[in-house]
Amino acid sequence: MSRIDLAGLTAGPSQVWGGVRLVPLLRERPVEGLRLHEELYGDEYGRVVLGGGHTYTSYIPHGFVADWSGGGGAGGGPRWGAAYGTQLDTAAPECVPLRTHHRTARRVGGGDGRRLRFLPLHLALEGYLALHFGGPSVVWEEWSRQAVRRGLSPREEDAYAGSSVRGLAEALRVFEIHPGQCGVMVYAADALAAAFVVPHPDDYRALHPSLVRDLYGELVHQYALYGRPVPAFAARIDDVAGRVRTLADLRAAARAEELAWTAAHDGLMARDLLESPYAWERVHRAGPFALYRFLPTFQADRGGRHIGEVITDRKGRTAYLKTFRLSENQVRRGWVLRRLADCDWDVARTAEALGTGYEELVARVRRAGFGALLDAHAVARRARALREG
Repeated sequence: MSRIDLAGLTAGPSQVWGGVRLVPLLRERPVEGLRLHEELYGDEYGRVVLGGGHTYTSYIPHGFVADWSGGGGAGGGPRWGAAYGTQLDTAAPECVPLRTHHRTARRVGGGDGRRLRFLPLHLALEGYLALHFGGPSVVWEEWSRQAVRRGLSPREEDAYAGSSVRGLAEALRVFEIHPGQCGVMVYAADALAAAFVVPHPDDYRALHPSLVRDLYGELVHQYALYGRPVPAFAARIDDVAGRVRTLADLRAAARAEELAWTAAHDGLMARDLLESPYAWERVHRAGPFALYRFLPTFQADRGGRHIGEVITDRKGRTAYLKTFRLSENQVRRGWVLRRLADCDWDVARTAEALGTGYEELVARVRRAGFGALLDAHAVARRARALREG
């Protein structure tokens, strides 16, 4: 378990539009040797062939290409069509465009092999959906035939396109991009919605509009829709003692205000993201860089509400980062799966390890949306036996 390292990135003064706050992340020097480009797929759904007979389907309007060759490039996938509803006539069906991708991350481009196409956020979401996807590792009597045969398939989660998050598109359109800006933290009602980091300021300028095409969690959508406007950051220099006498004094006082804001942001507003431990999985090595995705521990006392993906260089510096904030229900589902897997899916032993009752844990499993995996008759027998024993 390790934390997200944003060394070399400094939080600049925030800008506010209604309930949306954008906090720029600034670099003194870009990360050398890596550039990011965007592939636009249009307003269409995508099907990702994962291997092993599994597929991932979602709204995938764009992809990123990580290029460490010094040049540029882009890849793509064949287009197919998915019909809207059932149509029995012989005319060409009305359809929504459906693009097929092979893997959420794969090398593309020429023979040098120095370009990696990946699907931003979908790489992380696929990792979350695959969490203990195979279902029970031991066939205890409580688990239904569906759980044993199919595991958690099909597994689905809800998300919202950035265009449906109130105020986000307007904020991205009107906000100033700072010199040296290589990232941004997006807040809705001052709850951290997403973090986005790229290696070079030019990459950020090109990819800044892509934030409205990203996916955001249910909580973010609700906060933006129902939250009140948040206060804007303003530096105030109170010179009661009369210490500001020269331009240099004024500059020093302004710099002190900037440092105070950065410390407050990192230590308070972004603390849940930066101080929580995560489980990391390396997805691909790209020359001197490595692409990872990460999941939180799903422990209530250790924070962590974000999943995401990151590219680091050989020194461990973060060149690229993108996160997705989970809803409380999504965190609860991850917590239930992790706790069951830790105890080999033995419901009684899991309840004992958590210091709770058997029936209470069964209720939690059902509230998390996994009730269909339980055999109701076997659960009732086991609960009765435990009460009588």
